[in-house]
Amino acid sequence: MRHYLEELKDFSKKGDMFLLVLCLIVASFGLVAIASATSADKFDGNFRYIAIQTLSIGLGVLMYALVSSIDLDFLSEHRLAMVVFNCVLLLMLIPFGTDNGSGNRSWIDLPLMPMNIQPAEVCKITYILIMASVMSSHQNRISHPVSVAHMLLHLGLLVGLNLVLSSDMGVSLIFVFIFIGMTFAGGVSLWWFAAAIAGIAAMAPILWQFLDGYQRNRILILFDDSIDPQGINERYHSNMNLKSLTGGGLTGQGLFNGNRTQGGNLFAQHTDYIFSSMGEELGFVGCVIIMLMELAIIARCIYVGMRCQDYMRRLVCFGAASALMFQVMINVGMCIGVMPVIGLTLPLISYGGSSAVTIFAMLGLVSGAYARPQSLSHERYVQPYRG
Repeated sequence: MRHYLEELKDFSKKGDMFLLVLCLIVASFGLVAIASATSADKFDGNFRYIAIQTLSIGLGVLMYALVSSIDLDFLSEHRLAMVVFNCVLLLMLIPFGTDNGSGNRSWIDLPLMPMNIQPAEVCKITYILIMASVMSSHQNRISHPVSVAHMLLHLGLLVGLNLVLSSDMGVSLIFVFIFIGMTFAGGVSLWWFAAAIAGIAAMAPILWQFLDGYQRNRILILFDDSIDPQGINERYHSNMNLKSLTGGGLTGQGLFNGNRTQGGNLFAQHTDYIFSSMGEELGFVGCVIIMLMELAIIARCIYVGMRCQDYMRRLVCFGAASALMFQVMINVGMCIGVMPVIGLTLPLISYGGSSAVTIFAMLGLVSGAYARPQSLSHERYVQPYRG
């Protein structure tokens, strides 16, 4: 405990302050975007949204510092506890779950809590640690069938629980993408990836039968123009958001001045489709700035990972980068109509308290790897000389 307090005290000296500044710049930009997107009449005032997001950013910075000060080796040694924590947290969806207006029972609504908690967002952090710990334990034979099976076991447990309890396909796919990014960076043989692609292709017709009609249409409308050709059903929200995204031209119509945004005509314009809202109000230039800011955070995670000589710490950084990369890719893809609508927010830009806090905490893991790029576990077990 004393060692941890010392690390926390030295956070400003050892932690990745450059990454923290990048996050605060993006989050501040996000506050402005949320303020504009929620100024429409249908939101009945945007003070509550701004206040909750500001509070979440403050709490996120605190979590960034706390997580950054924890020794990753200590967390790795308590892998089983993290697995149990994930299961218990997801099981809380049974008595306290709510759909929060999204259609997926993905949030925990606890009494006296100022905001709902999305447990899968929290599990992203622990899953990255679990995967890094498992892969580190199999480092010398990472492509052995037993090693791959061990990794798949943890992925299947988390994705299975989340799908059964929340039906949230979007966040479940983040776990899959984290798995892909970490196994690729960890040196798993490409033959396993080829086998996975072949297996998915073979299982696709079977898995297709388990999807609901609206889920199938979300995928089919990307390829089949005969589905809702008039754009009044499945394509309605996507078409409106695409028109908004492209309606801003080069420099946009101006903050708080977007025709569709301020008219409240966009679906989820402060969460899933905030990129479309900003496209209308800030134009192509604003969208490029948003993408560059997001990519700067991802690039920093990759840089810190490449700087780490320790296998586990490197994987933690690549896992965080993979999670952010997937969310950005899917969110922007939804707005431009090349990805199915699966309800993922734009990191640190979209409104979402639990999302903001957990992203800061996840990046705190990267900061911890930056502060301690080598394993220091021996310091906890070697008895100091007492002459």
